[in-house]
Amino acid sequence: MLRHWIVPCLLGVACSVPKPITTASISPDSVIGWDSTLILPGERHFKRIKQLTFGGDNAEAYWSFGGTRLVFQSTNPAWDEECDQIHVLDPFKGDARSTEPEQISLQGGRTTCSYFLPGDSLILFASTHEHAATCPAVPERRADGKYVWPIYESFDIHVSDRRGNLRRKLTDQPGYDAEATVSPTGDRIVFTSTRDGDLDLYTMKTDGSDVRRVTHELGYDGGAFFSPDGKRLLWRASRPRTEEEVAEYKALLKEGLVKPTSMELYVANADGSNAQRITDLGQANWAPYWHPDGQRIIFASNHKSKRGFPFTLFMIRADGTGLEQISQGEAFDAFPVFSADGRYLVFSSNRFNGGTRETNLFLAEWVD
Repeated sequence: MLRHWIVPCLLGVACSVPKPITTASISPDSVIGWDSTLILPGERHFKRIKQLTFGGDNAEAYWSFGGTRLVFQSTNPAWDEECDQIHVLDPFKGDARSTEPEQISLQGGRTTCSYFLPGDSLILFASTHEHAATCPAVPERRADGKYVWPIYESFDIHVSDRRGNLRRKLTDQPGYDAEATVSPTGDRIVFTSTRDGDLDLYTMKTDGSDVRRVTHELGYDGGAFFSPDGKRLLWRASRPRTEEEVAEYKALLKEGLVKPTSMELYVANADGSNAQRITDLGQANWAPYWHPDGQRIIFASNHKSKRGFPFTLFMIRADGTGLEQISQGEAFDAFPVFSADGRYLVFSSNRFNGGTRETNLFLAEWVD
């Protein structure tokens, strides 16, 4: 998603519905590297915590279907990376300081939004490498002071094996195609695209066929995830309402930019019907993810901040009630993702980074 703060199931062949993801075989007592000094006062849902990366900008870590690996994106100068690249890590046996994670993206360009496909031998991610092997330019600081994210039209969604060999290109339309995630039921992918002129959500089969548009309202729709049963979608959205807001949104989009400072969370049926806004907190509410019970949602928000920072983890019910603060402190905490059995939570944070700009991955043993 956008940010700046076994036997393979062959593509094109129908896959059986995968068994539920579980980390039940991974006892917390067997995990190497717990360091509970990383837990801040008031973080009662974190029983134990472990730092997984140690340098650079690391984010968007997502679990394999088998529940024993994480795939994530990183910009780490120590790994000769100038922009985000895709890596796989075992979060239980080690960390990225002791062993450099295997790199999946080998074609150059900028990559983002990686996710395992059923069987865990294939991984999808968006990449700009077909446009150029070099990293695309980052927008310069704007004279008007607006904080913006780039929407690179050169992003397309590709599938790679674990050795970095590209197997299939899933999107081939003009414009931005990225932010893809896979349903826990293993049959469909949801992604964001500008193919119809706005930033909307679409779903498709895992071979790239049967593309269906699921959002139609003006504004940025992105960062979507299927519910554990695959029947609902959860995402972040901006909704410009006034003439001035609409004009600003359209003007930025023409420049390949979007302003992410005003976003709320939405849920809908998997076909986009019955869409409901579940937050009305103000500022930026984003990076949502379903709890395995399908009733609660964890997300990042700066709605309590008067200066736009910090970003803190919160949880809310899918009907918009029961807001609870999860993380504490003045750091950036975002991209929270549960293991499918709810035993572990992985998230990105710049806590305890020595005053640098480093954002690292952390693994927490979760307790309700």
